[in-house]
Amino acid sequence: MTPQSDRCRVFRRLHESGCFVIPNPWDLGSARLLARLGFRALATTSSGFAWSQGRPDNRMSLEEVLGHLRSIAQGVEIPVNADFQGGFANEPDAVGVNVTAATATGIAGLSIEDRTGDASNPLFEFRLAVERIQAARCAIDASGTEVLLTARSEGFIVGRPDLDETIRRLVAYSEAGADCLYAPGIRAGTDIAAVVKAVAPKPVNVLVGSDFTTVAELAGLGVRRISVGGALARAAWGGFLEAAKEIAERGTFSKLTRAIPFAEIDGSF
Repeated sequence: MTPQSDRCRVFRRLHESGCFVIPNPWDLGSARLLARLGFRALATTSSGFAWSQGRPDNRMSLEEVLGHLRSIAQGVEIPVNADFQGGFANEPDAVGVNVTAATATGIAGLSIEDRTGDASNPLFEFRLAVERIQAARCAIDASGTEVLLTARSEGFIVGRPDLDETIRRLVAYSEAGADCLYAPGIRAGTDIAAVVKAVAPKPVNVLVGSDFTTVAELAGLGVRRISVGGALARAAWGGFLEAAKEIAERGTFSKLTRAIPFAEIDGSF
């Protein structure tokens, strides 16, 4: 197994220039298949993992997620970024404690988001949100791991699609020590370009969950990293449910002809 320190260095180098895709596996099998396809890094997905356990997103415990991170990060040779949601705590000190635990799993990066989980007040108050990123930064520095810190502002996916406020938060998170900035839900090229410009020279991650852009287009906007969140898991579930519904509703099996051959999938492991 490649040492964590080496994977952290590789991951940091990926963020220095160019544009790369960091797809999101939901278990060790999907992670290993993505690594075999030649992707240079992976990122976990909170939703994909939760669905694989029969739960909705954001319903996994800290200990369950730490175990999941350990499984993925130690099961592949390439760097793994952790979807660490909101740090599994509200207060900065507790976020720091949990981030410390996450850095011990072998990951090369992790993200902290500013979503509260409260639909009536979906984003942490600005100052508290910044302090949470500062706490994560301090915890990573104290760990000596060089894990890369990504700060996420969730306004565009929690019903607060305010570009100016999103940029204000991302700039503040950058100043608080985030290495990479991420605002999932932003799709317009002008908005993406504005975010890239605002936080430069720090790298920006863009979420692509549907066919609205290309790697080349995002690279042209200055985006450094592209992730797909739970989209690969949704695609897998889509094929599964389509075939299962045909069996349940029609008693036929035609959709199974689309399945990857047994020898091919079995041989991949």
